[in-house]
Amino acid sequence: MSSPEPRGTPGWVAALAVVGGAASVTAVSKLFAAWGRRPTAFRIAETPEVGSEDFLLGLSGTMNAPLQKGGTARLLNNGVEIFPAMLEAICGARRSVNFMCYVWEPGRISDRIFDTLIERQRAGVKVRLMLDAFGAVGVPRDRVAQLEEAGGSFQWFHAMEFGKLTSIYKRNHRRAIIIDGRIGFTGGAAIADKWLGDAEDEEHWRDAMVEVRGCLASNLQSAFTQLWADTSGEILLGDEYYPRDVDPEPEGEELSRHINVISSPAEASHPLRLLFGITFACARRRIWLTSPYFAPDPPTRRILCDRARAGVDVRLLLPNRLTDAPMVRWAGHAYYREMLEAGVRIFEFQRTMIHSKTLVVDGKWSIVGSANMDIRSKELNQESVIGILDSEFGAQLEATYEDDLRGAREITREYWRNRGPFPRLRERFWETFAEQM
Repeated sequence: MSSPEPRGTPGWVAALAVVGGAASVTAVSKLFAAWGRRPTAFRIAETPEVGSEDFLLGLSGTMNAPLQKGGTARLLNNGVEIFPAMLEAICGARRSVNFMCYVWEPGRISDRIFDTLIERQRAGVKVRLMLDAFGAVGVPRDRVAQLEEAGGSFQWFHAMEFGKLTSIYKRNHRRAIIIDGRIGFTGGAAIADKWLGDAEDEEHWRDAMVEVRGCLASNLQSAFTQLWADTSGEILLGDEYYPRDVDPEPEGEELSRHINVISSPAEASHPLRLLFGITFACARRRIWLTSPYFAPDPPTRRILCDRARAGVDVRLLLPNRLTDAPMVRWAGHAYYREMLEAGVRIFEFQRTMIHSKTLVVDGKWSIVGSANMDIRSKELNQESVIGILDSEFGAQLEATYEDDLRGAREITREYWRNRGPFPRLRERFWETFAEQM
């Protein structure tokens, strides 16, 4: 009696395997490949000088964001300036405190902020706190519970929940802290003890925030209320959040012009790439950029290199080995050679991790806020930045930049050419993941 012939794989099993394989390839390509994501280069019809009326109107039209005048901005350097100003503003709250940031870790400053928020809530001020479920995973749950027991409101952004898993890699990176609709804070810092101090050692980070008042605070409020409405269902309207009389008697010198850009990247809309691309292309003399995470897309790199070849003083101030994200740093190293050869000057801060996110162009046009100079900030994260045309504020940023350069080491072309084979391989490996950095 002969043995039965082995049966082949059922057709439905083969079909499922093909579909599963195709889905896996598509998912990996979507996450880590740049195919079809963006143009290979920018072609800007005209490049009016930064600060000119043509520049401002073109930028406003491209961003679909209005130009405004008024309000004030004050640069705050490191925790010694940031947290006293923030706590003073919260302590003075009379109607509302809306607080949004990416990182929150337990520690001394966490307790100070929670104590102040809870006290204000018990005094009748409405406190709302929104944190990213990934960045703020370490927030003390007992303190959140105390805030809620006092009557405050708390929301996670993109918590690990059914229905949100396909967008779990998209995070809320905005810093938007607004008191009574009149005072706001944005920039690089968040709530953790590493932001305390004056960047005096490796345990205390170098960072900057900007305190804004008047109409700039109202604009920053939008960065909070937009995501708060989508997450909690509560829509914040009225004079409590958008006061009508925000600029009658501003504290400090009013700003010349400014524009607020709220970025919620979609498949075909990446406003931050356009904002930075136009700004770089229109520079005439100086582009001084500080970024803790530098892994830009090819069009952005090409513009920076083109401006350096045209004689613009392009400088990048980036972290050294003390970075909290070495993989991003190594990916960024893959682009050092082309930038150095184009004439871009690259500096690495030495004393501690530098987390400032600032750009000043030609001494008069500045961009501050939450965005990093990487693909994630432009295409995946929720971000908020403010563009400010003001020579006095630009001078503050330039003075701070020059001071930071004194604590930095310049990377020369000769030094970079002589690095060993292992760093080169490491750079190329981590560059593969730049789409998610």
